[in-house]
Amino acid sequence: MTSPTPQTPIPAPDALIEIDHPDVLQWADSWSQRTVEALDQHPLRAELERRIRDVLDTDDRIPFPLRRGERLFNFWRDAEHPRGLWRATDPASYLAGTPSWETLIDVDALAESEDENWVWKGAHVISPSYDRALIRLSRGGADASVLREFDLHTNEFVTDHPFLLDEAKSDVSWIDRDTLLVSTDMGEGSLTDSGYPARVYTWRRGQQLADAELFFAGTRADVAVGAWSDNTPGWERIIVQRALDFYRNQYFVLTDDGLRQLPVPEDAQIHAHREWLFVMPREDFAGVPAGGLGVARFAEFLAGDTELATIFEPTNSCSLDRLHFTRDFLLVATLDNVATKLLRFRLGAWGEPPLALPVPEHSTVHVVDSSPLRDNEVWLSASSFTQPTALLLGDAATPATWQPVRRAPAQFDAAGMETRQYWATSEDGTKIPYFVTGRFTAAPVPALVYAYGGFEVPLVPAYSAIRGMWLERGNLYVQANLRGGGEFGPAWHQAVVKTQREKVFQDHVAVLRDIAARGLSTPRLIGIRGGSNGGLLSAVAVTRYPSAMGAVVSQVPLTDMLRYHTWLAGASWIAEYGDPEDPKERAVLESYSPLHRVVDRGERAYPPTLVTTSTRDDRVHPAHARLFADALQRAGQPVDYVENIEGGHAGAADNEQVARMESIIAAWLIEHLESKK
Repeated sequence: MTSPTPQTPIPAPDALIEIDHPDVLQWADSWSQRTVEALDQHPLRAELERRIRDVLDTDDRIPFPLRRGERLFNFWRDAEHPRGLWRATDPASYLAGTPSWETLIDVDALAESEDENWVWKGAHVISPSYDRALIRLSRGGADASVLREFDLHTNEFVTDHPFLLDEAKSDVSWIDRDTLLVSTDMGEGSLTDSGYPARVYTWRRGQQLADAELFFAGTRADVAVGAWSDNTPGWERIIVQRALDFYRNQYFVLTDDGLRQLPVPEDAQIHAHREWLFVMPREDFAGVPAGGLGVARFAEFLAGDTELATIFEPTNSCSLDRLHFTRDFLLVATLDNVATKLLRFRLGAWGEPPLALPVPEHSTVHVVDSSPLRDNEVWLSASSFTQPTALLLGDAATPATWQPVRRAPAQFDAAGMETRQYWATSEDGTKIPYFVTGRFTAAPVPALVYAYGGFEVPLVPAYSAIRGMWLERGNLYVQANLRGGGEFGPAWHQAVVKTQREKVFQDHVAVLRDIAARGLSTPRLIGIRGGSNGGLLSAVAVTRYPSAMGAVVSQVPLTDMLRYHTWLAGASWIAEYGDPEDPKERAVLESYSPLHRVVDRGERAYPPTLVTTSTRDDRVHPAHARLFADALQRAGQPVDYVENIEGGHAGAADNEQVARMESIIAAWLIEHLESKK
């Protein structure tokens, strides 16, 4: 497949910034259609789409439960309900394998009756009564959503003085059934430069939103301001979080004397549970090492006794991941060389050593749900690259009795496949781990490399039927754990922020070259893929080290690193990438900004590149993808382009769109890599 000759007049590049301009939409639609029509000639495209859709729609999946009171809630999509059902059942029938589902909201029926392209974005259920919920619905999958109050007794939207919010990037929390904390677009001055709320209001039932009382105000320079109400009986409290940038926060607690700031470092994260305050600093604090976990009594800490008991210390291989609570226990999920370890602490008995719970090798275990107000019930999911997900239920007090509740069926033939972990050496000597999954042979085969490398996001082993369709063909899948992620704690991330960003690209190319050096694949057989920050990584790879791979997929990418901070949520990422208005940081951004590094094919040939985005992405501006694809084509480089109208930052809004986009990408990769064997 080669880059199609344009049939629609190409707008001037800067015109592509106008998201909904008719000429730009026509340009995007025309190019997208040509790309898809060309791929439709591939004998596998339709079959791949059918298989992916079948996998996504099958009833033979695990309906993951969330307990709210005496009921288990689940959101479900299938062939008959592509937009989804929000539903509930009783635990007994669920555990018996014959759940008696009660449909609460049929999103397809709602969208049809209201003539809206609703996409489900979640529900905020009031605790501990569990009788009302605030439902988030997005038009086309954007981050901005509408909030509507729902009655969980009548299973209807509330009509008597309901809480309703228009489309916005809002943050809400129940104080009680008739009072909310709300952060939303309230007009002039109420949003930050990043487009998120800068103020928190107390909103009472029956009151006009415009009349809600101001509770806390940040500044336009903040990333966002929000608040939540902890309604744990006996430990009720309201906490405000003021995000100064992506990694620095100030926390305030409502006391009898008004709001008081918690005396924690701005780079620390906190969790409050009953009488306890948990602090996770990014730098050493109060005896707790960077990346560790400390605990104190909340009231005493707020009163000035900031001594913390350290209950977890990271190592060179093991880092803190997540905290979860039951009535009597704290569960700490850690990553040890990018595999899950789960530790159980008895609340209050901080001098006791934790109990390590056994988990499978090269696997990822997630706490799906727990019941901190009710009991010690814990739901876990476990999966690996080749093992389908299993759902487990148990009591944290007696974890040896945990039992499997559901196991997802195998969705691809994994016979003979294994996962190996290798380590590449980056330019500065740092060892970079990466997983390789597939059937290993003596001869090099096509390898698809996925990486992210940013925002402290760890990439962990997980089962994917869509990836399995690639593996079944005798290919390899590679997942690289570059610096910038959260695999090894704060230092792993902080080593590459702002002016140190070059190290991420050095890590990436080191992995690509290590794959080839081991004989697993060759540069012409290596494909890379990444989305969002990973899309930036892929776009940089095209322009910086194009000879290291044979094909590139860049999804919802950032590519204009000199203007990113002026578009949509871009200002919120300055703490990650640096400020283009700062001369020193701008120089680094300019050195790798993919849009500004595109050269003519006569000067340097790039591998074939597929660029994708969504018109409704209100996080990363679609102009990044549009401008990059346009620049590549103007330079005579081989590029294909697909812009999905719906989908938001995820790029797809429902199973049909996911199947379409994933089959397009899969067919494109197969054509550009397998043909070179």
